[in-house]
Order: sequence, then structure tokens, then C-alpha cells
Amino acid sequence: MTIELATLDGKAPQPSRAMESPLSIRGLTVSYGQKPAVFSVDMAVEAGKMTAIIGPNGAGKSTLLKAALGIVKPLSGQIQVFGAPLERQRARIAYVPQRASIDWDFPTRVIDVVLMGLYRQLGLLGRVRNTHRLRAKHCLERVGMADFAERQIGQLSGGQQQRVFLARALAQDADLYLLDEPFAGVDAATEKAIINVLKSLRAEGKTVVVVHHDLATVRDYFDNVFLINTSKVAEGPVDTCFTAETLQATYGGRLATAQVDQLAAALV
Repeated sequence: MTIELATLDGKAPQPSRAMESPLSIRGLTVSYGQKPAVFSVDMAVEAGKMTAIIGPNGAGKSTLLKAALGIVKPLSGQIQVFGAPLERQRARIAYVPQRASIDWDFPTRVIDVVLMGLYRQLGLLGRVRNTHRLRAKHCLERVGMADFAERQIGQLSGGQQQRVFLARALAQDADLYLLDEPFAGVDAATEKAIINVLKSLRAEGKTVVVVHHDLATVRDYFDNVFLINTSKVAEGPVDTCFTAETLQATYGGRLATAQVDQLAAALV
């Protein structure tokens, strides 16, 4: 079921053309075994905006991002980044994965993790110059982690680790930022630091897409929302698309009590 929202003139909004969208997805289907994780999804991300991808557990949110990045192979569908095939535009994308998917026991320093974001500039030899270190330190400053540059990544708290991986994404100086649940399990100070950085990216004209789980903060954090439960339910501006109707269509009976409380607070 897809909910089409009408504009003020009574016409359904048309999706942006692929050339105008930082990320355009058409007919995407991804399957793990017999059951599709994502089924026939269309998505057109608006440039210079912050978009939240929301839906229940197992709805295909992370799979959607991974397919957009080429990490998982779709059964069908087309993906374009800034109007061109993904393979030609990878340098314009930065990705922050879920923290749980990373091996934090790997022995490396914070500054080295951020320098990984400069791999295209470092080249095959990986020769790190002073300009590279200065850029990495600047990115750490933006996320409030400059004092931890020489610390082992495994010695940091979960929130600190999340900030470091955001700094690595910043080092890429991308045009499109894709983040998979960056606020999950972090403290309030880290959440505030992350959202401030994301809003500063938007102010610079960057496009930000976030898999998000906290319904209560959607209105405060994002411009647009994409609701999914295996198939797309709705997409559009938060003011018109983030409603009790679309959320009920997305979550149905799986809208837990805690989420109902979040929804009530968010829609006040």
C-alpha cells in the first residue's frame, strides 16, 4: 500500500527526475532467501534536505541503504546517484554504518580511522601528509573528538565511536551522506553533537539520508520522511507526510506502546 499525498492544487506530487535527485531508486527489490526484504521500492531523495527513513524492525530500512550503496545486490531495480549510475558517483557518497556492524577490537587509533575517509586522496601507497592529518583533526573537532585523536578506537564509549565514524564520513567531503541509525544507543550529548553536524552539512548544501527509529524527534530533525514496511508506504515533507495515518499504515499492529507514546508527543 502506498499513500499518495496531494498538493495544494489537488494534484499528486511528482517524484524528482533522476538527474535532479542525489539518490533515485526505481523498482528496487532485494531478497534474503525466499522472502523479499525490500519489494518494488521507488524513492527520490530531495537535494539539500535531511530525509529520515522510518519503519518497524525488519521493514528493510538498512537493506535499502545497503542496496543503494551496492553493498547488497538487488534482484531488480535501478539506482542512480546525481543522475548517473552508482559506479560513477561513489566518490560523492559517504556512509556511516550501524555501530553494531563494526569490529571495535581492531587495533587502530582514532586519527587513523578518520584518515580512512581520505583513501581516495591518499592513493595506493597510502602516504599520509601533514595536510591530510590537519583535515582529519579538523573533522574530529567538528564532532567534539579532537582530544581523542591518539586513543585506540576500542577504548572509546559507544557514543564516542559513533562520533569518530561521522568524522570519517566528513573527511570524505561528500555530497550525499547516508547514515544507518546514527543515534541508536548514544547518550544525549552525542545525539546533540551528531544532529548539529548533520544540520551544518545541510546548511552547506549537502544531502543527508538517515535510517531513524525515534519517532519523537522526526519533526525536529528532518525535512522529509520516507516510510517503509518492505514496500514504500509514503514519502514527502515531514509536515504533510509524517501523520497518524501514514504511521498506522507503516507500523500497523506492530506500533508498540512506546512508539505510540512517541507518536503522540511528535504530533502535538
